[in-house]
Amino acid sequence: MKLGKWDLARIREWYKTQFPIFGCNYVPSFAVNSTEMWQCFDELTEETVRSELTLAAATSMNSVRVFLQFIVWEHDPDEFKKRFDRFLHLASGCGLSVMPILFDDCAFSGKEPYPGPQNPPVPGVHNSGWTASPGFTRADDPEHLPKLQAYVLDVVGSFKDDERIVVWDMYNEPGNSDRGDRSMPLLRAAFKWSRDANPSQPLTAGCWSWENPLFGVEIAALELSDIVSFHSYNDVSVTTRQIEMLQGFNRPLLCTEWLHRPNNNHVSSHLPLFKDYKIGIYNWGLVQGRTQTNLSWSTMNGEPDPDPVIWQHDFYTPEHIPYCADEIVLLKSFTEV
Repeated sequence: MKLGKWDLARIREWYKTQFPIFGCNYVPSFAVNSTEMWQCFDELTEETVRSELTLAAATSMNSVRVFLQFIVWEHDPDEFKKRFDRFLHLASGCGLSVMPILFDDCAFSGKEPYPGPQNPPVPGVHNSGWTASPGFTRADDPEHLPKLQAYVLDVVGSFKDDERIVVWDMYNEPGNSDRGDRSMPLLRAAFKWSRDANPSQPLTAGCWSWENPLFGVEIAALELSDIVSFHSYNDVSVTTRQIEMLQGFNRPLLCTEWLHRPNNNHVSSHLPLFKDYKIGIYNWGLVQGRTQTNLSWSTMNGEPDPDPVIWQHDFYTPEHIPYCADEIVLLKSFTEV
């Protein structure tokens, strides 16, 4: 039987079985963006992925949020699904569930996604190679909608009863890159197509900009979601106000992006807050890598900084040495009752 949006009783009962959800946004250290992640995920890179997921588990994480990439699926759907299935296998073997993200409006590189070898990261610049999915040209082209629909139906449909997937994230930061409500049609379509696939897992898309008022596309994301998700890179007082506002939706909450040390968004400040409010969390980053997200957002504005004293994101060096050992101790306590 095809079901629509989950009712309150169902999502609350589901959340009881899952809490505490604790993980990170995971991009392998060898990948500059989601295209490179899935194009290069093979026998040669699998050991890196395995070791980093093992590191996440050793930090007491039980889940990872990962960005899928439409253009990699478009090139070879069957191979893409094989690689995704293999990733799920590795994550599950480490005791980690997976939250896959279907679409994404972040495009720090200023480029459309492209197949083949990806440009190397710009030295000293935060996330210089990141591209959107499916890319704005494809998203805004009505003739491309059938292929986008096929992607959602194929991916969600193929894994709709897979217990290794905890939640489907329809769209990362819809409206970002100055798109605003131009992302509304694809956001609504992503939810509809995913509902048509009838997954056993809940669906979400998060609030992120905190403009006043919110973009219409963000309000739609919150209203369409089974479980409410949000991003917060603010200090603890602002994050608290955001949480209290979102509690008005009367549904469980997931913070799917947080940790911005230069902005007073710390493990020590926010972990107790999330725990008190019983919010599942995914910080940005795990191992410092080619995304260079340990660097500040300010480096995208002509202020390169190859070796910051204060990291913005990430927990470990490429050698798996903690950036801050005290943070790791606190992180390991999050899932303790």
